[in-house]
Amino acid sequence: MRETKEYRRAAYSSSAVKWILGIVVVCLVAAAQDSKPPGPPAAPTQPSSQSSPNLPPIQLDGSAALHHLNQVISWYRHATTGIHSVGLPSDAIYQDNMQSLGAQVIRLAFQSAKAEAALIAAQQKMSGATEASTQTSQQQNLVQTEAKTSAQIDQLQSQIETLNQQIAKTPAARQPNLISQRDSLQGQLELQKALLDAVQKMATFVENNGELAGGLEGGINQLARSIPEVLGTSPSSNPPKTVAPATPAKPSLANSGGLISEAMTLYDYMSTVRQIEDIVTETNQTRDVADQLRPPLRDALRATVQLGQKLANQPAPSDPQQLQAQRQEFQELTDRFKQLSSALIPLSQEIIVFNDSNTNFDEWRSSITRESKYVLRSLLVRVFGIALALGLILILSEVWRRITFRYVSEPRRRRQFLVMRRVVIGFLIVVVLTLGFVSEFSSLATFAGFITAGIAVGLQTVLLSVAAYFFIIGRYGIRVGDRISVAGITGDVVDLGLVRMYLIELAGTGLDFYPTGRIVVFSNAVLFQAGTPLFKQIPGADYAWHEVVVMIAPDGNHKATQEKLVAAVNSVYAGYQAEIERQHREVERRVDIQVSMPRPEARLQFADAGLELLVRYPVELRNAPDIDEDMTRKVLELIEGDATLKAAVSGTPKIRTAVKG
Repeated sequence: MRETKEYRRAAYSSSAVKWILGIVVVCLVAAAQDSKPPGPPAAPTQPSSQSSPNLPPIQLDGSAALHHLNQVISWYRHATTGIHSVGLPSDAIYQDNMQSLGAQVIRLAFQSAKAEAALIAAQQKMSGATEASTQTSQQQNLVQTEAKTSAQIDQLQSQIETLNQQIAKTPAARQPNLISQRDSLQGQLELQKALLDAVQKMATFVENNGELAGGLEGGINQLARSIPEVLGTSPSSNPPKTVAPATPAKPSLANSGGLISEAMTLYDYMSTVRQIEDIVTETNQTRDVADQLRPPLRDALRATVQLGQKLANQPAPSDPQQLQAQRQEFQELTDRFKQLSSALIPLSQEIIVFNDSNTNFDEWRSSITRESKYVLRSLLVRVFGIALALGLILILSEVWRRITFRYVSEPRRRRQFLVMRRVVIGFLIVVVLTLGFVSEFSSLATFAGFITAGIAVGLQTVLLSVAAYFFIIGRYGIRVGDRISVAGITGDVVDLGLVRMYLIELAGTGLDFYPTGRIVVFSNAVLFQAGTPLFKQIPGADYAWHEVVVMIAPDGNHKATQEKLVAAVNSVYAGYQAEIERQHREVERRVDIQVSMPRPEARLQFADAGLELLVRYPVELRNAPDIDEDMTRKVLELIEGDATLKAAVSGTPKIRTAVKG
């Protein structure tokens, strides 16, 4: 009796210790639960009844467990590969954290699912369900057939070896009978091997197909094969390779400093923030799916704990059989508690890890948002700087234009300043935009080199004309109104463009030029063509040289003729001498060399027809026909009124230009 009491006391003390540990685990599970209210319990797909009326019923849904695993795997894929790295140093830290947290969620989810599958299987076993599936029967039959066939193959091989030994020891006359028996056995052996191969293939197919088609455990195993990098399961014999976390992209644009690059960097930051927000939403949805699996398990666990406490509060029975039955009930409750806690605790831990993942995402998003503010600030400062620089350039352009119109009165010089203004302002605008928008100057230099080479080849004539324009408008260049001769054409300049010049064509005998009514257009590049020289007046000079030529008779007085002819020319020259001297002073002011004063000069020289006397005199270009007419009348009056001079001159006097054109 004393031994019975000691045994009973030991049994109660053991049960009390177990239930104290159970209550501690329940408290830990309750502490791990978040503040969200539990969802409605899932509808059971399989009815469960207990073999013992004392055990609480459990309503579990296998399809909900598979849905939970699918959702967790999808979340893991998106969380680990669905966020584009923007190149920040902290991205690698958050990606590594996400890889670790995601793998932890996967392992906890499969741990809970497997424990739930074991619970469902135990429920079916306890409820007395003896539904034998067709696939299980097929597997058993195939296993039996495989074992039977293997035994027959071993037996046939043993018989063939015995016959081979007998053939080696038997005389040649008796060997044909033994050889025929061996050949017959060899044929049976080949048939059994073919049958064994077919049975093995069929067994493998049925096993794989049965795991795919039915059963919660088979579905869990199949899902586990889809993520070998976490669970280490692979359908092949080779060990799975661990997937390394993605290396953050090199921030080639974030630190380059260009306006376009900063705008693209800001867009990448915003895109990554949106991706993180989408993953956070998916994380919350997946956590809700996991949270919906806990109410049935939690209710069953509480019922089990309450039943255990109720059983512990009952008085100890005195009958050894009742004591043994009570001890059996304690053991069943303990096993049930372990099964429920092994399914519920990973779910609670999974929810905690989901919360940690949200914290990691929030910190990641905060770091990118903080960096994006810096980029946005830099972008706005750069835009403001570009706008300010362009505004200053436009103000400079307007000031330049007003100063030109106020202080430069000469149209040609004013046009030159305005053209220079357009060139300088355009160059400054291009420089500002280039420095503002371009970030990779090395690539820009290479690109500019190719562009320059292409422009130089394709637009060489245009570029040559533009270059010639700056020579033409130089200090001693061409001005509007100048009379020039180029390529055999003489005309007055009416317009000077960046690539072309326009002349009013002049034609005549060489003394009297008149407009033809046509405009001649020349490319400025004509300045660099050696075969088409360009002639123009000295800056400030608007006169040319003409000559009065008379032939002296062999017996004529050439000295008296020269004196009288020079006097006649001087009398005509005196009418416009002041204008010629003014132009000469203007030439000396503009040109750094000393030029002699233009005045009529006489020359006596030999010619093919005899002795020739010429008097060279300057004439105004614009009044050259009138001056030549006055000179002609004066010379004719001189010859007709002086007999000595008339006798000394042979032939008719002529007036010609000293320089053609």
